[in-house]
Order: sequence, then C-alpha cells, then structure tokens
Amino acid sequence: MSKFTGDKKREMPELNTSSLPDLIFSVLFFFMMVTSMREVELKVQFQTPAGTEIERLEKKSLVSHIYIGTPVKKLRSQYGPGTRIQLNDKYAEVDAIRDYVAQERESMAERDKPFMKISMKIDKDTQMGIVTDVKQALRKAWALNIVYSSKRAAK
Repeated sequence: MSKFTGDKKREMPELNTSSLPDLIFSVLFFFMMVTSMREVELKVQFQTPAGTEIERLEKKSLVSHIYIGTPVKKLRSQYGPGTRIQLNDKYAEVDAIRDYVAQERESMAERDKPFMKISMKIDKDTQMGIVTDVKQALRKAWALNIVYSSKRAAK
C-alpha cells in the first residue's frame, strides 16, 4: 500500500526571477566598461589628404591628437574662418602645445611614456607654415614621434 496517489496533476512552479536584476546589471556594467566614448568634441573641420603608404597604429592609448583646420560652421562667427589648432576640447595657440604634451605625458603610465605618439590630423588645405610651427613646438617639448593621419587613396 502506498500513501501517494498519482491521480493529482502537478502544477508547474513559477520561474524564479530573483537573480534577473543582478544579471542585467552585470551585462550593463560589462558594456559600460568595454565601450569607449568619443573623448574630444571636434571644433575644427578637416579633410585629411589621401596617402598610399598607410599603416594602422597598434596601441591607440599611446596616441595624443592635435587637430588643425578651420572652425566648424557654428563656431565660425565667433572665431573667424582662419585655421585653428585644437588640443583636447579647446582651441589653442602654438605656445600651448608644450604644456599639452607635458600633460598628456604625465597622464600615461611610466612604462608607456617613451612610446608616446602625437597624431596630427590636418586639413589638406592648411598652409604649411602652421604645420611647421606646430612641429617646432613638438620638437621643443621632446615629442619626436609624430604620426600624420590620412585616408587611403583610391586605387
């Protein structure tokens, strides 16, 4: 004789969702960590020249950018149509490049400092005098590893 009878139908238990918020938070945290946001708002417009011998940079965290070009349309009335230099999120003069390089170098790890690169993103219509002045300022700041950004030439 058995005490249990098999006549009753058993109901399916409800799905336990108590750990669902933890899972969603973990996925959200993962995407926040691996997503990189644009660090700099471009205030100059530039169209890089085309090049044939182009190489990709291996470690982009070692690269600091200098943008040279005309101000974007919404800032042109304030700053004029002339060529401007942008360091991080603000316009700067050639004299500020030395401090910019020192600040960027200080924000790097000690082992990465010798491998620091300066990427110059320059409008193709920019006069060479401004580029020469920037290169001289980089030389005085001992930033001798300069990379020129360009787009791949059409074949």
